[in-house]
Amino acid sequence: MQRAIPEETVETVRRHSDIVEVIGESVQLQKKGNHRYSGLCPFHEENTPSFSVSQDRQLYYCFGCGAAGNVFTFMMEMGQVPFQEAVRTLAEKANVSVEIPEAAFSAPQKNHSLKEGCQLAARFYHHLLMHTEQGREAYNYAQDGRNVSDEALRHFQIGFAPSEREVLSLLLKKRAFDLSEMEQADLVQRTEDGRGPYDRFNYRLIFPIWDIGGQPIAFGGRALDEASSAKYLNSRETPIFKKNEVLYAYHLARPAIRKRKFVVLFEGYMDVVSAWMAGVDNGVATLGTALTSKQAQLIGRLSEQVTICYDGDSPGEKAAIQNAETLEANGCRVNIAPMPANQDPDDYIREHGAGAFRENMIEGALSVLSFKMNAYKKEKNVQRAGDRKDYIEWVLEALAQVSSPVEREFYLKQLSEEFSISLEALKQEQYRMYQRVRGKSTASYDRRERDGNGGSIASQQHLLPAFHNAERALLQMMMEDETWAEKVEQEIGGNFNVDEYAAIAAHLFAYYGEGNRAGSAGFLDHLEDDELSSIVAEIAMQPGGEMNPEAFADYIHQVKIYSSWVEIEQKEHAQKEALQKNDAETATALGQEIIALHKKLGRKAVRPRYLRAHLQ
Repeated sequence: MQRAIPEETVETVRRHSDIVEVIGESVQLQKKGNHRYSGLCPFHEENTPSFSVSQDRQLYYCFGCGAAGNVFTFMMEMGQVPFQEAVRTLAEKANVSVEIPEAAFSAPQKNHSLKEGCQLAARFYHHLLMHTEQGREAYNYAQDGRNVSDEALRHFQIGFAPSEREVLSLLLKKRAFDLSEMEQADLVQRTEDGRGPYDRFNYRLIFPIWDIGGQPIAFGGRALDEASSAKYLNSRETPIFKKNEVLYAYHLARPAIRKRKFVVLFEGYMDVVSAWMAGVDNGVATLGTALTSKQAQLIGRLSEQVTICYDGDSPGEKAAIQNAETLEANGCRVNIAPMPANQDPDDYIREHGAGAFRENMIEGALSVLSFKMNAYKKEKNVQRAGDRKDYIEWVLEALAQVSSPVEREFYLKQLSEEFSISLEALKQEQYRMYQRVRGKSTASYDRRERDGNGGSIASQQHLLPAFHNAERALLQMMMEDETWAEKVEQEIGGNFNVDEYAAIAAHLFAYYGEGNRAGSAGFLDHLEDDELSSIVAEIAMQPGGEMNPEAFADYIHQVKIYSSWVEIEQKEHAQKEALQKNDAETATALGQEIIALHKKLGRKAVRPRYLRAHLQ
């Protein structure tokens, strides 16, 4: 990670900062051991503490949402400040005198000016709409044409950009803002021939877009002229606005989300406003783009339960399914509102009323699989045998990805009744598909094991195969002692069996190669991959015994023999196929090879409960 702050300065601040004291200012922590504390996670809604802080490791990890990091990470996440600001704040807290180059703060200071410009613009636009004759037409349009109440206009700070193109530019200039910087904030712009600057938005209802702390950083504009070529216009991406990293109304919805324990995800800001007036005050929206992992993680901090409410047309359905998969991949439980064809949430509320919207769309939301089934069925004519067969096979294959036996049974019964097919026949076919697609990756198995065990490290280690525990133990000691990292590199290099662990090992070797000190808290600063950072923190905080030559040799052995077990399973699979083809010669040869491999492993070797699915 590149910084303008010297590594020595960062290390000095780290040594003088106690993560328990820092986090304890925001989270009520209870001591659970000599150096371990726990509390309710500040990054997602929970009733049972799953947030763990290690004083000796100087790390935190949440077994509920996966939030992880060191003292700098916590300051950055809680305060939504850049790394440099986190270092300076912690230095002041610890009364540590450190010199931080001014260059380290040039970008944040510049960004502060951009945010101030956006804040002034938001207040100005809102004032024009609510309190001036100039904004009367837009105010009437909002109330009469869009049914937006005064309360909603104030709550969302909706404003008005007049048709004149220099109103905001002149105000910014009068307030001594650098207009070239305001161009970078996309508040003003110049024409191709250099004339201007002119206001970015004109003759539109203006919707401020905020960062998660509630600071305006961009704007969306809804055209007042229905003939406009662009009905909706958003700010371009700027140094302070990355549309794939923010969600509309996130800070406004946060209290309601914590109270209601779920999030409603909409496509646009007008949907959020309409739903809020209908009593659905826990809504946020993307800004015309597919949901990203970063946005999904923002949602997951507040609640793991999400209802997607998108337009009822084909693009809306596809976007809802795509975003549901992104949310599920980030640990969320998702339902999708069954919006009628060619209606959006605003249309539905206008036509059917607020009560029907809450009851039928929000409370009546479907599971993702049910929604997918309905969407896929629309593309088929199930009265025709070919289409009916395609649909049934598609559902059975989708069920192969469902882990819950009860859920699979529910959908199989539904298919059986709908198409008058024997339930037993459907179960047999579905099981065949399940066998074919199960166990796609070791890492996904690891996550399933973790998710099913309430976040207890001890239970996770007990349930994981031996080679998993061995690789985790090796990584833990590699992070805390460079000597063990050197021994691992000599023995197996980066040949870990779990892809994520191999990646962490590679980062560790590079970390030490750059001359950095051992320590998981310091290593985390150099990881820019959020998923790997979470895994590193979890491994670093697991209970670890003392590493000695005997334990080390056993761990290395467990890692090495796993590949032999994979080879045995491959040969067993090939032998079975040979027998099915009555190829006795090949089957016998493979059998001898299997026996030789077993002898190599030794009599006491036990087959792992799970082997990577190399066989397709």
